[in-house]
Amino acid sequence: MYTITTTELYTLLRNHQLLVSSPIDDTLPEQTFHHLSYDSRDVQTQTLFFCKGLAFKEALLLDAITKGVTVYLSEISYDTQANEILVTDIREAMAVIAQAFYRHPQDQLIKIAMTGTKGKTTVAYFVHQILKDAYGPKVALFSSEETTTDGVHYHPSVLTTPEALVLYQQMAQAVENGLTHVVMEVSSQAYKTKRVFGLTFDLGIFLNISPDHISPIEHETFEEYFLCKQELLLHSKKMVMNHESDHFEVLENLCQINHIPYLTYGGSTADYPVIAMDDPRAFELKSSTDPLAINGDYALTIFGHFNHENAAAALLATAWLETPRNHMKESLSKCVIPGRMTLFDLPNGALAFVDFAHNYLSLLSMGQLAKEIRPHGKAIVMTGSAGGKALSRRKDMGLAITQIYDVAILTSDDPNFENPNAIADEIQQAIENPEVAVYREMDREQAIYLALSLAGPQDVVVLAGKGNEASMKIEGHDAPYDGDAIYAQKWIATQKEA
Repeated sequence: MYTITTTELYTLLRNHQLLVSSPIDDTLPEQTFHHLSYDSRDVQTQTLFFCKGLAFKEALLLDAITKGVTVYLSEISYDTQANEILVTDIREAMAVIAQAFYRHPQDQLIKIAMTGTKGKTTVAYFVHQILKDAYGPKVALFSSEETTTDGVHYHPSVLTTPEALVLYQQMAQAVENGLTHVVMEVSSQAYKTKRVFGLTFDLGIFLNISPDHISPIEHETFEEYFLCKQELLLHSKKMVMNHESDHFEVLENLCQINHIPYLTYGGSTADYPVIAMDDPRAFELKSSTDPLAINGDYALTIFGHFNHENAAAALLATAWLETPRNHMKESLSKCVIPGRMTLFDLPNGALAFVDFAHNYLSLLSMGQLAKEIRPHGKAIVMTGSAGGKALSRRKDMGLAITQIYDVAILTSDDPNFENPNAIADEIQQAIENPEVAVYREMDREQAIYLALSLAGPQDVVVLAGKGNEASMKIEGHDAPYDGDAIYAQKWIATQKEA
């Protein structure tokens, strides 16, 4: 169904100033490609192959060639029998070729994107629920949790934002299925690695920013991380932004300089102030002018003022895209976000949350929520940090624990090739409050049981980091893991039987 010819390929690369060299006569024998791939395990008849990634190994190309690949694109020349096309930027080439190959499906969809250090998935689900209730199953979702290209069937996602070849393939599937909208999380890595190169969103949402994903293999500095996040503003037709975000003045100035229309939510000086109510699940939008006609009371299935703000972002975004308002309140009141703030009542009256919180902002927010709903109790957190990435996160998590928690249980969380005890050392070294009781238990199941057993009737336990994930990354493999919620339920059941 989808094809691109050699002639079309050369024209496209020249027009985008991506072509470095080609064969002596400046053309390859005319060929029609029916498939695009960067994975030697995914080679079909007449596949155009891309050698992408800093760690790309020639062996992968040779494997692809043995399976029938005759033409490949690369930034580096390899001594093979296949024809090569050298380009200046393989990732840009992937994006522009994928767009053309799949007949520019992005132009046939209304595209809503969100970025931020925390809250992307929650906002994506809120937006998706509102649009789905307004338009039926015509809304694609590309989130870190799930993906749907038909609005009906959902499957687990591999990346927060798919690689360009996958992204445009999924958009094309959505168009084929008659979908009209796509809601997608856009990570800083998506901009750094140009997965969304050349893509302009109808509306972007900027939630917040704090140091995260700082490591040699992600972003070397916070400045680089923040600049990547800012790309969403430069590639959106209009923006919804959190007025209370750190560095908001930078974001506002960027919108003003580039004439990007924007609306804000958050505190009293925002376009739409978000007002907490007595019910910790409820909030009010109270704009003095209400240009979107969305003022009113709203209720969620989850707690926390930060989630009130997430819901506000979704309301502003969908309303500004002229979504019918009649189902918005109902949509928010029934929306469930996988792995986010799953609540358990413990037999002794304590509360426990299973949540994906895995960085400073999210861990601090969960602790603040614990103090808000149980001001006279202890805030207990069980957490760890992933191995091999976001190294700065460990110190930041220690800082969050210092600022808000009374008890911390440090454990394993996708250690991969690192020693989980060494990761816990880095977190613990950053816990500067001597009054925080710190425990170590590297068996995550046992750590959950310990955290729950330490909770008194007025306490709140936060089981943080993995949400609803059902595997543990250990030494490069996804080891089976029942999940934090399953173990919490198991512990509760044993206590009721006792």
